[in-house]
Amino acid sequence: MKKLIAAAVLIATSTGAGLAQDVEKGANVFKQCQVCHSIGPGAKNKIGPELNGLDGRTAGVVPNFNYSDANKNSGVVWNEANFKEYAKYPRAFVPGTKMIFPGLKDQQQVNDLWAYVKQFDASGNIKK
Repeated sequence: MKKLIAAAVLIATSTGAGLAQDVEKGANVFKQCQVCHSIGPGAKNKIGPELNGLDGRTAGVVPNFNYSDANKNSGVVWNEANFKEYAKYPRAFVPGTKMIFPGLKDQQQVNDLWAYVKQFDASGNIKK
């Protein structure tokens, strides 16, 4: 019985470690996004909106960015679950979005990207 419990604990911890979020790796994944988006102090809209304060923000509300009607009317409030689904394939999550990015297929990259993005508050500072 002890071996069975030990094996279950080992499986659970090894699976959890594989899904952990890594901010530094997320910053590296964000390099794919920075062609269209900016984040951090001084972030400005580009082809896509700036992403400061994304966690908890309603989709389609960044001032001076021309969103698609699909994004403005989506009713999405960005959180971990929504972001991760969107990052996998934006056009499936919000049909009619202008975003042409094909999505991230690697779940670990999605997890790491969320860790990186969620750390920034609306002013572009890293949350404490």
